Amino acid sequence: MAGFRSTLAARDFVEIQTPKIVGAATEGGANVFTIDYFGRPAYLSQSPQLYKQIMVGVFERVFEVGPAFRAEPHDTPRHINEFVSLDVEQGFIRDHFDVMETLNRVLEGMLAAIQEQASDALTLLGKRDAPLQLPRLPQTIPSIHFAEALDLFSKANGEDVRGEPDLAPVHERWLGEWASREHHSDFLFVWGYPTAKRAFYTHPDPERPASSRGFDLLFRGLELVSGGQRLHRYEDYLAVLAARGMNSASFQGYLEAFKHGMPAHGGFAIGLERWVARLVEAPNIRETTLFPRDLTRLTP
Repeated sequence: MAGFRSTLAARDFVEIQTPKIVGAATEGGANVFTIDYFGRPAYLSQSPQLYKQIMVGVFERVFEVGPAFRAEPHDTPRHINEFVSLDVEQGFIRDHFDVMETLNRVLEGMLAAIQEQASDALTLLGKRDAPLQLPRLPQTIPSIHFAEALDLFSKANGEDVRGEPDLAPVHERWLGEWASREHHSDFLFVWGYPTAKRAFYTHPDPERPASSRGFDLLFRGLELVSGGQRLHRYEDYLAVLAARGMNSASFQGYLEAFKHGMPAHGGFAIGLERWVARLVEAPNIRETTLFPRDLTRLTP
């Protein structure tokens, strides 16, 4: 977290704090915790997405370190229901590649901070008198289009998965091995996910509208970060909300910012506990969470 904060502060980002009790589901869908807010329904925030976008109109570059909540009944080694989200949003971008470059630099700063401030922990977590090895992070993380990723997997594995709407864990693992082998990198960007499968605020690729300018970052074969370029025109939001059958009135406060003009912008979010689990190669995310909240744990 210290490396995350210091790297962004050095790049003129402003740290913000946004509400965790909200009046509408950030991502849409039903995976939200409902609470009684003085007799009115409200929700625990799935992410600060809508608020951090609004704040781009104020500070141009913002970030936040705070909790996020997902009411998903998962019982897996990679999911918990409350986690720390490291969020970034920046304005006046050309496209999603600007956002990916920022993420590249943020990861550099986080790894440098770990090396500088937690070298004893790296030694303790190592094996046979060798400290834990930090991941290989190139100056420019390799990137691949979603369709190309499916094509590569299909050709290499004799299983045609072209046309799939998303990457399955087996695809992510294989792509992680491919990036390690071909690019000597423990990280890989996959971009161009189907627009229909990304959040409503994701900007489509103008050249291929069925593909989005959304990306995921795979870290050692596991999705670590989601991000991309956002829509920034008011009319585009009204159109996409209507097309998805979502009530624009629920997002009135959010849409107001776009009515008055917003720059092209984008951002990303890193799940802190998942990042640390993959970093230290822990088999379960609960091992890198102070007080896990999952299907069965509510105390201590």
